[in-house]
Amino acid sequence: MLLFVLASIIIGVSLWYSNLIVTKIRNEERKKVELWSNAIQNKAELVAYTQKLFDLLRTEEKKKVKHWFLATSMLSSDASNDLNQKTLEILTEILSDNTTIPIVMIDEKGEVISEVNIKRSGSPTEEEIAAELALMKKSVSPLEIQYTANRKQYLYYRDSHVFRELKQVLDDLINNFISETVINSASVPVLFTDSSLQSVVASGNIDRVRFNSEDKLKSLVNEMRSENAPITVQLNNETHYIFYQDSFILTQLKYYPYVQLVAIAIFLLIAYLLFSTFRNAEQNQVWVGMAKETAHQLGTPLSSLLAWKDLLEMKGVDKELLTEMGKDIKRLEVITDRFSKIGAAPELKNNNVHEVITQSMSYLAPRMPKNVQFDLPENEPELLAQINIPLFDWVLENLVKNAVDAMAGKGVISIRTEKKLSQCVIDVSDTGKGIPARKLKTVFEPGFTTRKRGWGLGLTLVKRIIEEYHGGKIFVKHSEEGKGTTFRILLPLAK
Repeated sequence: MLLFVLASIIIGVSLWYSNLIVTKIRNEERKKVELWSNAIQNKAELVAYTQKLFDLLRTEEKKKVKHWFLATSMLSSDASNDLNQKTLEILTEILSDNTTIPIVMIDEKGEVISEVNIKRSGSPTEEEIAAELALMKKSVSPLEIQYTANRKQYLYYRDSHVFRELKQVLDDLINNFISETVINSASVPVLFTDSSLQSVVASGNIDRVRFNSEDKLKSLVNEMRSENAPITVQLNNETHYIFYQDSFILTQLKYYPYVQLVAIAIFLLIAYLLFSTFRNAEQNQVWVGMAKETAHQLGTPLSSLLAWKDLLEMKGVDKELLTEMGKDIKRLEVITDRFSKIGAAPELKNNNVHEVITQSMSYLAPRMPKNVQFDLPENEPELLAQINIPLFDWVLENLVKNAVDAMAGKGVISIRTEKKLSQCVIDVSDTGKGIPARKLKTVFEPGFTTRKRGWGLGLTLVKRIIEEYHGGKIFVKHSEEGKGTTFRILLPLAK
């Protein structure tokens, strides 16, 4: 029930958060579309109106300059003496009416003869006049005045102060349009650059530290270009570019499914580990319960057998038979002791491995088929390891009985010992039919058996005794069908 509740919470939170993100994106996109549509409409009207106004203003200023030029030409010519008073007044008025258009007149040598409206107030210095004249020469061609038959003057001019101020206002409006519309309406990181990609006109949702140098700007532009193709914008007959990246919300939405999958995977892993732990705990309880019950059940007939043996001795039964009977009773006591130790921490002692194996085989060998031979070489006669003898005998007994079954009662069983680094190595080999390769990974699982009436618990018990009770390891070192199998046991050396 707890796992079900946790799964329901994860699913509910996931659906809620996904819906929240989708709603945010939907609202953001709608606001963006509305703002863009209004801004584009307003800008289109503004540009059309200002363009018309500028054309009209420029035409009027050109007319003023031409009138000023004609008036100056008439007053500067040899025929100026023939003009009547009224005409002189009109020409003078034309000249005095120009209060906004900067004009500079120079002679053939390039020396300044006169200037007007260089500054809006006050008299300009020679440096200011020279700077203004340089700007005029770059922007317009001069108007030539024939002052006398042999002398000429040149008139230079440029846009009036009013015209330039209006142009500045228009540029500010365009820049404001860029900042307020293109940048503020975007919930994504935006970079607005000129045609050279070297100057940032405006930016939004980006830390200026990321483009405060030429190299950083180039790197940022390349990064943003790799994510999305730039948008081209034409302003004032110049090409500009808008670079942008995915918004934080969109990035969340992009990676959220992966995060969700990871969360679900972790949840499933935890659930699996919990179920596995419960299953293992249940198996352990079954193992311990069965072992304790078996030890208890064996106790009663074992006591009776001891009494029967004593009674037979009193009646003079053959002592050799009683000796063998005593061995079997002793074996039953060992088995009972084994089962009683299941579920409790066994006492490990330093024992001579070869002696323990020899003693165990001395009991098993006479009770095995006559065609089974045992090979117990003394490779490491003084090898000591931490062993609980009753449980370790159980391991050897299971391995030997499995080997005898695999050899069909005929063959050789060899047990070799050696020392490798800090471990005791014990190899138990047989010349039986071997284990198929497809079953090598399942030999220690409950239920694995090659016998028709086997329960498949022997190797499982062996693995539990070696790994859980002795802190060692057991595995199939080698197996080949038709040639035999070798089990390897690794135990900690004596301390």
